[in-house]
Amino acid sequence: MFTRGVKMEEELESQIKIKPELSSLEERMLILKTYMKRKKPRFMRMDEWRFKRIGGSWRRPKGLDNKIRLERKGYPARVKIGYRTPKVVRRYHPSGFREVLVYNVKDLEKIDSRKEAIRIASTVGKKKRKEIIEEALKRNIKILNPQL
Repeated sequence: MFTRGVKMEEELESQIKIKPELSSLEERMLILKTYMKRKKPRFMRMDEWRFKRIGGSWRRPKGLDNKIRLERKGYPARVKIGYRTPKVVRRYHPSGFREVLVYNVKDLEKIDSRKEAIRIASTVGKKKRKEIIEEALKRNIKILNPQL
């Protein structure tokens, strides 16, 4: 594993202070999005709490007497369009940046550092990850997952 130099560590810490350029509407909607996220329930599949073999992923409730489909009191909430976040800030990171997935150094050329932040793909190895981090620091691009 690579050992991070003191200089690189300081630069990564200074990245926390980088703020995105947002319009007043985007700022308001981002605050609203975090509020809505807190209020959103955990959507459960029918009988997930009863049987271990049933996974936690949402499935549309079907069947004549399905209590979640009928939205009966005492049963988990059903997925509805009303829980969706505002369109203006959809797919934004909580920090206010738009997330862009990066696989190599060449991908950094397309990034607008004032509005976008990068997330290094999980399939990228340590050597290339280090190169991406160094180039991003030079270009003053925010890195959402800077671990080496």
